[in-house]
Amino acid sequence: MSARDEILGRIHTALADVPADEPPAALLDPVVAAPGDVDRFAERAADYRATVVRADDVAAAVAAACERHDARRLLAPDGLPDWAPEGVELVTDTPAAPLDRDTVAGADGVLTTCALAIAETGTIILDAGPGQGRRALTLLPDLHICVVPADRIVAGVPDAIAELAATRAPITFISGPSATSDIELNRVEGVHGPRRLEIVIAG
Repeated sequence: MSARDEILGRIHTALADVPADEPPAALLDPVVAAPGDVDRFAERAADYRATVVRADDVAAAVAAACERHDARRLLAPDGLPDWAPEGVELVTDTPAAPLDRDTVAGADGVLTTCALAIAETGTIILDAGPGQGRRALTLLPDLHICVVPADRIVAGVPDAIAELAATRAPITFISGPSATSDIELNRVEGVHGPRRLEIVIAG
């Protein structure tokens, strides 16, 4: 018997006395996500070496981020609000007309929003929804500017999982710029995503 068969057998035995029509526990007692502390999120995200700003004028904050990184051409996922700063070209990627790999990799950066953010871990979450786009858009460019609505910040990981329970799209968790310390604990940046992350907290 394989380890897989053994584990599945134990699960089958444990569930033997559960009525077939009994709903999952999550449906009996749904979890309501707790709102997250915006300052806590900003502090934790900055700990991961992201640049974090709070702004009522999102377009101005995006323009300032572009100026800091000399970004003049940004990718824009389908459904992104009108945050285009003056002097910056937004190149839109849509499901009907996806940009080719060279165009995505050659852009100065990408501008997105997010599905959620987690205060306790400083993490932003993308679920390929409007304004977030497909995963390649946020992995190939070297700069990611992400607009995080303050009302989409939840307290902790369990709150985020509860919010995402019905999601069937690919989910990406981002905690700071791309980095790894897998080899002898030496930090290497830009291994599997952007080396620069700018977060604009809106509201």
